[in-house]
Amino acid sequence: MQTEVFQRGAVGRMRIHVLPTTRFKTFSLSLFAGIPLDESKVTQVALAPFVLRRGTKSYPETIQFRERLDELYGAGFGFDIYKRGDYQVVQFKLDIINDAFVSSSQSLLQEALRFLGEALTSPALEQGAFTAKYVESEKTTVQKRIESIINDKIRYAAERCLEEMCRNEPYRLLALGRKEELPSITPATLYESYRRWLDEAVFDLYVSGDTSLEQVSAWAGQYFDLPAGQPGDYRAAQIRSAAEEPRTVVERLDVGQGKLNLGLRTGIAYTDDNYPDLLVYNGILGAFPHSKLFIHVREKASLAYYASSRLDGHKGLLTIQSGIEIANYEQALRIIREQLEEMRAGHIDEQELSKTKAMLVNQLKEIQDSAFERIAFDYNGIVSGKQRSKEELVAAIEAVTSEKAAAVAAGVGLDTIYFLRDLKEEAAHVQA
Repeated sequence: MQTEVFQRGAVGRMRIHVLPTTRFKTFSLSLFAGIPLDESKVTQVALAPFVLRRGTKSYPETIQFRERLDELYGAGFGFDIYKRGDYQVVQFKLDIINDAFVSSSQSLLQEALRFLGEALTSPALEQGAFTAKYVESEKTTVQKRIESIINDKIRYAAERCLEEMCRNEPYRLLALGRKEELPSITPATLYESYRRWLDEAVFDLYVSGDTSLEQVSAWAGQYFDLPAGQPGDYRAAQIRSAAEEPRTVVERLDVGQGKLNLGLRTGIAYTDDNYPDLLVYNGILGAFPHSKLFIHVREKASLAYYASSRLDGHKGLLTIQSGIEIANYEQALRIIREQLEEMRAGHIDEQELSKTKAMLVNQLKEIQDSAFERIAFDYNGIVSGKQRSKEELVAAIEAVTSEKAAAVAAGVGLDTIYFLRDLKEEAAHVQA
């Protein structure tokens, strides 16, 4: 069986990546637009796609916009905003059924690209700016999204830990922007920001389905009215070392359960040859139910409602999340730090190693079952500057030994201890 691979080209400032495949009955489209995280731009960049989804030049009313998707056999359209390395990325997604499975007189892929191109580059306007009612409505939407984070204390603690650890880096910024900036944004200032974003962003269009690079490139050139120029490139994220001594931050809110989060710097990025070793290290430490944090902090000591670790390979950051009784802070922190020392000492048994590698390999194999997951995996290579095939990464993971994982552990440094606790002064004595 021939391996399916992405075909690559470019149209103006937009790179094109096409995965010809008959595996799926739909066409899956993703348009990534990345721009460096910048405090002066982050909120307006985040707000723009909320407004863009409300209407286009051809479909200026939101109901017309949605009806057009219904006409395209219920095509799905949406977007997401997140961080990759030191970039704020807006991802538009559209999936539509392959013409071969419906009685359509038009190419549905062509119509999907027409719709996506117009949604991105030909928005609904009034008096040379964004439609005022859409801007005001979506400002409220973004405000509520930001406010909802504080109601989700697990996510809030995770975001605050990263914000404190990266307090002197653009990465501290929330991908959704800053709530306090929303009131001052007007339809005119947002439109000006949007036009600058089109000028400055790095664009990558992905299409998966029964098509070709030539076909997609021709239609993309016709329907995406981007400013002239050449495709941009992503700069490598700044990878910093941990502070000599970890910094402790204690925040008090009206909570019943403490959130103990640790921020660590690994010194390893997605582009590094020992990145697969880091994946295995994180898996053994806390990514899976058999991991050390889950077993020792949650199961054996019964100290945590949850305990896990998460890796951001683009920034070389690893975070540990746990939910604990506030009075158990010192004991939980001690046991977590013991697990970090166990990893540094190379105390990794064969069962931990083999289970972790099997779980990671299985995750990679499951990517093949989803067009959007395959796109996301490939885009990681684009944004990082190093392409790896699934097969290469699987082979590298399977070659990781306990010694290699321990070597990674030796370079992982604890940078920040963040503890979210209640308002009671007498509840617990918190000490790093």
